[in-house]
Amino acid sequence: MPTAGKQTVGVIIVTHRAKHHLPRCLPPILAAACRPRVLVVNSSSNDGTVEEAQRLGAETLVIPRVEFNHGSTRERARHHLGTDIVVMMTPDAYLREPADLDRLVAPMLEGRASLAYGKQIPHQGADFFESYLRQFNYPEKSHVRTMSDVPHYGVYSFFSSNAFAGYLNTALDEIGGFRSTLTSEDAIAAAMMLRAGHSIAYVAEAVVSHSHRYTLAEEFRRYFDTGYGRREYREVFSFAGRHGRLGRAYVSKMLSELAKSKPALIPYAVANVGAKWLGYRIGRVAVGVPDGVKMKLSAQDYYWTSADYKAAKARGTAAPADAPTTAAQPAEPTAQAS
Repeated sequence: MPTAGKQTVGVIIVTHRAKHHLPRCLPPILAAACRPRVLVVNSSSNDGTVEEAQRLGAETLVIPRVEFNHGSTRERARHHLGTDIVVMMTPDAYLREPADLDRLVAPMLEGRASLAYGKQIPHQGADFFESYLRQFNYPEKSHVRTMSDVPHYGVYSFFSSNAFAGYLNTALDEIGGFRSTLTSEDAIAAAMMLRAGHSIAYVAEAVVSHSHRYTLAEEFRRYFDTGYGRREYREVFSFAGRHGRLGRAYVSKMLSELAKSKPALIPYAVANVGAKWLGYRIGRVAVGVPDGVKMKLSAQDYYWTSADYKAAKARGTAAPADAPTTAAQPAEPTAQAS
């Protein structure tokens, strides 16, 4: 297993009310052979998360909730650490063992990739929908993707997940870092890195357990956010073509699997896909609607009163200053959830 040597490794875990996750999340990270600096970033949840992180041996950074943003918060955190390699995680993503972190950073230490993300498996007790999405998105074999692979992978080319993904900080610097965004900061960065000539490694041997059980209303809100973010940054993603093909493949395979093993779940599966599709489509056309409406439809009500969003509005646009404004591509990224 390659070691970090002179290349430093940092791990950033973005949290809100995550105290209960830390005893399971932090110890194997801190025990990894690459000897990472571990920074727990907390958005002022005041539930003991910061104190628990410090007790377990991590560094901490508190960001006021009004300043929190999926992209700019991670950007601020990576500069705070200043390591050569930075790994993004969420507190509910649990390494199987410390070596999983070492396996994740290996492609970057070896010069084979500028971004690497690991395999996600569902938590114990996860239902069919949590499990199948991960089975679809995270195959058994590792691979490396470049721009030359886009005709084969399509929009999957820029698939990644900041639940467990590592980056060369120099590559992030080259693309201007993580963008201020409602969601999908990982996909935006991955797409921009591909376009800049960098490689993305999927490391199937680096594994975390990570899954969520969402209601239909929660799925709607999450995909509203995804649709909104994909419209803001539509030109960044345009090189990979339409998103719908991947979504249709996921739905077709999922329904086929249900027909064989759990046919009674097919009606709920249709409702689940419908909630995602409707949320995504509404999100794509919601850029100009009143903030109060967006707040009610979004999974992140705090975003619409955040400093970043207010600054964007003051510039005369709801999107960041460098966000593209060309025509949108229709899409339904059902299989793009992390």
